[in-house]
Amino acid sequence: MELEKYLEAVDGGKFKEFGELLLEHNKICNLTSIVDEKGVKYKHFLDSLAGESYFPENSAVIEIGSGGGFPSIPLKLFRDDLRFTLVESTGKKCAYLETVVDKLGLKCVQVKNIRAEDGAHDKNMRKKFDIACARAVARLNTLCEYCLPFVKTGGRFIAYKGSAEEEIKEAQNAIKTLGGEIEEVVNYGLPEDEGKRTLIIITKIKTTPEKYPRGQGKERKNPL
Repeated sequence: MELEKYLEAVDGGKFKEFGELLLEHNKICNLTSIVDEKGVKYKHFLDSLAGESYFPENSAVIEIGSGGGFPSIPLKLFRDDLRFTLVESTGKKCAYLETVVDKLGLKCVQVKNIRAEDGAHDKNMRKKFDIACARAVARLNTLCEYCLPFVKTGGRFIAYKGSAEEEIKEAQNAIKTLGGEIEEVVNYGLPEDEGKRTLIIITKIKTTPEKYPRGQGKERKNPL
């Protein structure tokens, strides 16, 4: 994967402004432990853009556990055609995300202060998205239960991970039970030896059974 093609984009403009907002708000709501300029550029911005080619044009995208806004905000800055719903359960982080959306003038981005397991049972959100994505939220088997219910049949769940071989093995039952199928696993390295990463592309091949996600923390305590 050639991430160098994104370097010019992340070196200035609204990416620079976004980085400043991230570090400013990080002082009050613990958004990231990465606070150096190089780390933000490579480990947040470039890593977020690594999956860009798997987002079809004009996709409706839901991001689960948005936190600092990765990968959603870098993807939106690079691909204005994408429409985002950012799901975050922590109020302070939602306030930060809304500030980012306002300050950067982002259109077709909405922030929802809800838990994923509640949103997934909302008829206005369930099976309404072309893509679900998540980064640094939970192990893959748990993430599948949070994310796949939001995706239309034929859509994708894109999981951003570090080393993921073990997680992929343990998530096989969850993926199948929830209506998914692994389309591709992409291993790549960030520039200047900033770390190894994995993209897991899961296609939604059939409807997720209505009882999922189970809620009450069962997704984490007793993953499929």
